[in-house]
Amino acid sequence: MTTTPHDAYHPPHHHSTNATNHDVVILLDEDHQAIGTAPRATVHTPTTPRHLAFSCYLLNDDGELLVTRRALSKKTWPGVWTNSFCGHPRPGESFHDALTRYAQLELGITDIHSISVALPDFEYTATDASGIIENEYCPVFYARTSQQPTPNPDEVAEYAWTPFPTYVHAASITPFLLSPWSVAQTAQLHNRGGTHVR
Repeated sequence: MTTTPHDAYHPPHHHSTNATNHDVVILLDEDHQAIGTAPRATVHTPTTPRHLAFSCYLLNDDGELLVTRRALSKKTWPGVWTNSFCGHPRPGESFHDALTRYAQLELGITDIHSISVALPDFEYTATDASGIIENEYCPVFYARTSQQPTPNPDEVAEYAWTPFPTYVHAASITPFLLSPWSVAQTAQLHNRGGTHVR
């Protein structure tokens, strides 16, 4: 399913009475419907509730995948390699707008395009070595950019451009070096034919 910036898949809409939606995540029920919000800084615990997120696989003009290493200061999975970037849409925010916002926030990239939905129904639960749980309904997207990253050091320790099959191979033989969500995602993406971004 290919989308444009104008028809990108939208997250479940939640009408919040809170005037400041800038640092919350959208909580979901078992049917992926929004049931409220929680502060982003406090939602990830040993009993993390199901919430809305996304993952993005960003490709350059040569078709290489941007992979990033999470900052050592990250609360969960510090220092592991992962896909290009991940994030949480705000209440009422489209995935397209959330992708654009996080690309700039984490990578300093101001132009992403050719956004397409790769895995619309991806969800996962994983437990970090510290006992903190990730519990996310997390649609996966492809996108393209012609820019080089200038990463935010609070989010990204380092990055590399790599052929997608190389990352798939790394996920299959050294999954302990990568984020658990990207290991699961790359297996599914590979099974569906790899990166086909129009």
